[in-house]
Amino acid sequence: MRVPFYMQIRQYIMDHIQQGKWKPNDKIPSENELAEKFQVSRITVKKALDALVEEGIIYRIQGRGSFVAKKEDSEHIIYPNNVSQQNSSKLIACIIPRLNSQFITIMMSEIEKLLAQHGYRVILCQTYDSQQLETQILKEVLRLGVDGLIIYPAEGETYNEEILKLTIEKFPLVLIDRYFRGIGANSVCTDNVLGAYEATKHLLELGHTKIGIVSSIPEGTTSIEDRIKGFEKALTEYNIPIDHRLYLLDLHLTLEEHDHINKDKIKNFLSNHRDITALFLVNNGLTVIEAALEMGYTIPQDLSMIMFDDYEFSHLHKVPPTCIRQQETLLAQEAVKLMISTIENPLQKRQQIFVPPKLIVRSSTGVCQTSANQHVD
Repeated sequence: MRVPFYMQIRQYIMDHIQQGKWKPNDKIPSENELAEKFQVSRITVKKALDALVEEGIIYRIQGRGSFVAKKEDSEHIIYPNNVSQQNSSKLIACIIPRLNSQFITIMMSEIEKLLAQHGYRVILCQTYDSQQLETQILKEVLRLGVDGLIIYPAEGETYNEEILKLTIEKFPLVLIDRYFRGIGANSVCTDNVLGAYEATKHLLELGHTKIGIVSSIPEGTTSIEDRIKGFEKALTEYNIPIDHRLYLLDLHLTLEEHDHINKDKIKNFLSNHRDITALFLVNNGLTVIEAALEMGYTIPQDLSMIMFDDYEFSHLHKVPPTCIRQQETLLAQEAVKLMISTIENPLQKRQQIFVPPKLIVRSSTGVCQTSANQHVD
């Protein structure tokens, strides 16, 4: 995801003010200085400054420049719609793409339970990975006067500007599963780099060197980008050349109506790369295994597979999959802890928390048999 330059400039100024580096009535850098620092046009800088003036964060004096406004003039931005701790609604909105996986279901159930222990009720909303719907939901729950937001962001090439604005305004929010690069937002995520590294290392230690990677489109989704980074890190450490011909990175999200499209892509990919002996499945794991079985592959003799994420009853699958399991309960605990502390102190330093996942070894990975898959039709 790309962060608009004017939002980066806006946050840069806000951070300096919140950290006390620029005090009330201090002059901030000029438009020219900011344009040079961020390598952007003055028009972009002006857009950022205009927004801050409108919010009462800074003020301008013609011919002299821009200055930090007094604290009492800008306090209202901390709680949109006049929400404050004094008139707390005891409501937290949890906004997620969809409630369709064991990972999200367990995590949301734990979040709801833990928030209830702190006296909060949860409003659960699904965006179906639509940023437009996500924006609409954000506006609706803010009108309800929620005390905080726990957001599993919708996928997209750019960040949702409504979330960026709330982050800059220090509204209590926590991102889960994904984070915003270059933006100081609270986030609690699985350590996807570590998980992918451990998955790939497991295959390498079994003797595999021709390892493919299968994923949905990575652009704009930090969790997927980090898994690819971890995959490549392991290959590099084991002196295995990175071969982008062995990358299949355009599967659809795991919706039933896309299964046949995904399977066709997977089968075509495997047919064109008979030398692959193992696959790291970033997502869509069971669909890939089913496609390979339909092609006549024996797993793991012909093809080893390790997937990111576990599934309910996966140990009962025809090929119980080796996987990287995210620690949903621990993620929920960290998210709630961070949510409560941010509500109590909205101006506290933002944190990025990474939770290590676990390697679960089952039946879908085995020792490399280099030529074993050459016979598959």
